[in-house]
Amino acid sequence: MRMITFFLVGLAVHVVFFLSIFDIYFTSPLVHGMTPQTTPLAPPSSRLVLFVADGLRADSLFTLLPDGSSRTPYLRSVIEETGTWGVSHTRVPTESRPGHVALIAGFYEDVSAVAKGWKENPVEFDSVFNESRNTWCWGSPDILPMFAKGASGNHVHTHTYPAEEEDFASTDASRLDTWVFTQVKSFFQSSESNSTLKASLLEDKNIFFLHLLGIDTNGHAHRPMSKEYLDNIVLVDRGVAELVDVIEDFFGRDGRTTYVFTSDHGMTNWGSHGAGHPSETLTPLVVWGSGVSKAQRVTEPQLFEGDDFLQDWKLEHIRRVDVNQADIAPLMASLVGLPIPVNSVGVLPLLYLNSSDKFKAESMYTNAIQVLEQFKVKMQGLVYYHTYDRFFLGCSVVLGFVGWTSYVILIILRTHASLNRLSVSVAAVITVFLLLQRSPITYYIYCLLPVPVWYSVLKDYQLAPLLQFTFPVCLFLISVVFCLLTAALVLLSVQFRSLSWFVACLCLAFFPLMPVVGREANLHLVTCAGLLTLVTSACFLWSSWRRSPLHKQLPTCLPQQMLLVAVCSFVPLLTHSSLLQKRGLPLLNQIISWSTLASSILVPLLSSTRIFYRLFSIFLSLTSTYLLLSTGSEALFPPVLSWLMFAWINIEQEALLTQGLSTIDFSANIDITKIRQLKLDDIRRSYFFVFFIITAFFGTGNIASINRQEPLLVLSCAAVAQCWVLFWEVLIPFIIVMCTFESIQVSTQLSSRSLFLVVLVISDAMALHFFFMVQDYGSWLDIGTSISHYVIVMSMTIFLMLLSVVTHLLTSKRLILWNRHKMHFP
Repeated sequence: MRMITFFLVGLAVHVVFFLSIFDIYFTSPLVHGMTPQTTPLAPPSSRLVLFVADGLRADSLFTLLPDGSSRTPYLRSVIEETGTWGVSHTRVPTESRPGHVALIAGFYEDVSAVAKGWKENPVEFDSVFNESRNTWCWGSPDILPMFAKGASGNHVHTHTYPAEEEDFASTDASRLDTWVFTQVKSFFQSSESNSTLKASLLEDKNIFFLHLLGIDTNGHAHRPMSKEYLDNIVLVDRGVAELVDVIEDFFGRDGRTTYVFTSDHGMTNWGSHGAGHPSETLTPLVVWGSGVSKAQRVTEPQLFEGDDFLQDWKLEHIRRVDVNQADIAPLMASLVGLPIPVNSVGVLPLLYLNSSDKFKAESMYTNAIQVLEQFKVKMQGLVYYHTYDRFFLGCSVVLGFVGWTSYVILIILRTHASLNRLSVSVAAVITVFLLLQRSPITYYIYCLLPVPVWYSVLKDYQLAPLLQFTFPVCLFLISVVFCLLTAALVLLSVQFRSLSWFVACLCLAFFPLMPVVGREANLHLVTCAGLLTLVTSACFLWSSWRRSPLHKQLPTCLPQQMLLVAVCSFVPLLTHSSLLQKRGLPLLNQIISWSTLASSILVPLLSSTRIFYRLFSIFLSLTSTYLLLSTGSEALFPPVLSWLMFAWINIEQEALLTQGLSTIDFSANIDITKIRQLKLDDIRRSYFFVFFIITAFFGTGNIASINRQEPLLVLSCAAVAQCWVLFWEVLIPFIIVMCTFESIQVSTQLSSRSLFLVVLVISDAMALHFFFMVQDYGSWLDIGTSISHYVIVMSMTIFLMLLSVVTHLLTSKRLILWNRHKMHFP
């Protein structure tokens, strides 16, 4: 089997293993068939207005200015006089979609929503909007459509601005909120001349939803302590005050309107959200109007676990009523007289209600019955449904894992046999069984996948000799590698006399110790990293020429790439300066950034196939992209990592007494008879590879650290595109290590996949270990931890297999069809 084919098949197998965990353990917890529950008494309110200030932190709203005044005088007066206030505690992930689902539907979104888009509901769910008579919404096209989709009838009306308006590079993102307030005012004014619309507005059980995205956008672009963020809060407070007057005038100040002001999530000091920091999970809640308790003075100390903000906010004399975010949904439903959303897990916060004891009791009873309806449905069927196929699917996935791992080991041993008829028979039996069970199509993939894998295993060996020989080998390899992984990177540096290796190891050892999140941007370090790259490049070129004095002709693409690195060193600094001066994102910077990103893979294919120049071209191309996506010290990581990688290649070649680095050619045909067997030195190389992969993963952060990025290059593109571009930044150190490993395989004349197969066996064994650790009797935290470990290991394995394909293509002569004048050296 060719290398590319093998890795593509292995990639597909591991993607199936990765996805299986969600079918086995993450079936949606939402159930259907419950009867909606409503309070039989007349509600205190006829209509409700919901303001959601996206990305607003609690302290940003409640903290007074240095002179003792408030930047939100209207909402502050509500807190101190006419309404009830508190802190709404959100849950991780602190993102817009799950936050709004908790607010409006009353439940915390399940894992099945992870891979879905913002505008698509992975499962249908009930919401306060769906239960209303009519709901009118204004705001972001990312949020509003998901509550209109799946709603019964056509009573949820959405009004959104174009998606292009959500621009982080905008000079004034507060215009998004101005648009919402203007549209709502125009809506009420136009209804005066539209009798049908006015009649609908005068009915009861109506909801008006205003999604205000400007604060979140300004927070990402300028950070929460910036003037833009704080001024946007002032604008929102003024807009709320004006809109309350418009609504009260329209309804003749009948005293039947309730107002709720809150946020979906907060924001860190560095302008991100998604994790569980208090600045992300503590959001403001202010409720006033019909049916809401007025502000109450207190004299006793108010104690809240985990925070002491009352004195800082100067609100210790006003009763504070905290809620969980999902509690807001039953609160809104009770105030307007709507059925509580059937999937809600919220508990009605009684202290917000200003009504009779009878109404409170009936509302509590309704809330309890609504939760009990879910409990009944779940007890009748959900636990059984979740666990019915778990053992069966788990056994199938385990067989697939063991079979694949055995097959990888047998590729090294290389012998053959045949079991065609038995495999076909087993596949037929499994298929019939799944057909009788009317199983989903994914079950066929999980259960039939082990058949061809085990066919490949058993056709090569009889079972007894296989167990006698492969088990000790596998155990030995795993033991050796895990023992070696306990060594530290600094200790590695003393094993060799090379000064370059020693200094590079010491420098690289500092990066995993740096904080993953919370770092302040220092774009001057990005410029320094670019200059360091140029200096390092010049040193390596001089070293190459010194060792190969007969070959001083520089490949034509390298000077252009070095020039591009110099340009990219200053682009982030110039871009940030332009944004601070309110001039937007410069067009020239966008052109440079996107052209660099698009060419980061293609340009190295045009370079020389000599190993040094090819690796050097890959390094320069990837570093240019990395500089554009960096905001501080992480920009120094690729140059230091590449420095160490070149030192590693030199040391390996010197150990083998091979020719100089610049004389090795990726396109050279290696005689298959010279491919040798694995030796003890190859265990060391495997260890270095695993260690450097882990260092690349945790050197300046990992997938979770995308949360802390300030995407200067992608400020003008959609959120989904930003995620993928930042994801590419995380992969760049992986590619550098993978290309180095490929070059060592070529220079040592070892089979191009032999060392990597050892790594696959180890990673699959680790993944299978975490798969077994997921137990039904454990807590959800324990189960979630084991599953997260499984997902991380499988993700790294998939990354390695995918990157092995990419690096093989980067270093392969097959794609360089247009480079007809390559120079080959012996």
